[in-house]
Amino acid sequence: MKVKMGRLPFTLCFTFLVMATVAFGVPPKKSINVPFGRNYFPTWAFDHIKYLNGGSEVHLVLDKYTGTGFQSKGSYLFGHFSMHIKMVAGDSAGTVTAFYLSSQNSEHDEIDFEFLGNRTGQPYILQTNVFTGGIGNREQRINLWFDPSKDYHSYSVLWNMYQIVFFVDDVPIRVFKNSKDIGVKFPFNQPMKIYSSLWNADDWATRGGLEKTNWAKAPFVASYRGFHVDGCEASVNAKFCETQGKRWWDQKEFQDLDANQYKRLKWVRKRYTIYNYCTDRVRFPVPPPECRRDRDI
Repeated sequence: MKVKMGRLPFTLCFTFLVMATVAFGVPPKKSINVPFGRNYFPTWAFDHIKYLNGGSEVHLVLDKYTGTGFQSKGSYLFGHFSMHIKMVAGDSAGTVTAFYLSSQNSEHDEIDFEFLGNRTGQPYILQTNVFTGGIGNREQRINLWFDPSKDYHSYSVLWNMYQIVFFVDDVPIRVFKNSKDIGVKFPFNQPMKIYSSLWNADDWATRGGLEKTNWAKAPFVASYRGFHVDGCEASVNAKFCETQGKRWWDQKEFQDLDANQYKRLKWVRKRYTIYNYCTDRVRFPVPPPECRRDRDI
């Protein structure tokens, strides 16, 4: 049947608009760039943190004496946390640039991005992990589809009562669903601070520690900007977010990935995943129960 194209009625245009909105992924709200001092402060080796452009950009410096790091001023129960980072360039083997959330007790919760350096010309490895009740062992590793040392890229975490999603430039690279109903702990009642650091880990970071840090290439520099925090701030002893259920990240469209986001996640897993604990039958002869729900198997 031929359909004559012309000006569509408003109601039909509106219907198409709604369908288009539903058909494509709903990324987290756009991050807002703020100066470093708005949300963060240095925690160690203060002289190895360099401030540029009025604090809108920060460089972390690693040399043979020390690395350095910073943390958030507040603690948070759920939200969206983003950082724009340009990784150490050139021969970065042995170095680790970390961006993560963590609570403060022995049975801590933690959500990790760790960027493992490599020899010049070899790709960075991005390792993610999730700790619940002090237990981790949920490592996943991917190569990125770009060189993260050439320019700034966005790395962010969306954390609500339903899921934790790791994003790279709004592409979901990992999801960890709330699977408490099948006996898997989920971070929900321990406020977490946000941390970042640059440090030497040449005992394990590159090829399991076979490649050592070449100190002749020091100092190593990781660059930061953005410093976006949009979370429910809570005291370290809080068990509940006062605005729970009312913030944008609690709404229905953020309770699961949609079809397009799952498609992009599948693309990452198929083309760039180099290790996934869910498929490691040496460590886990029986896949951990959350793996099927997270669509890792």
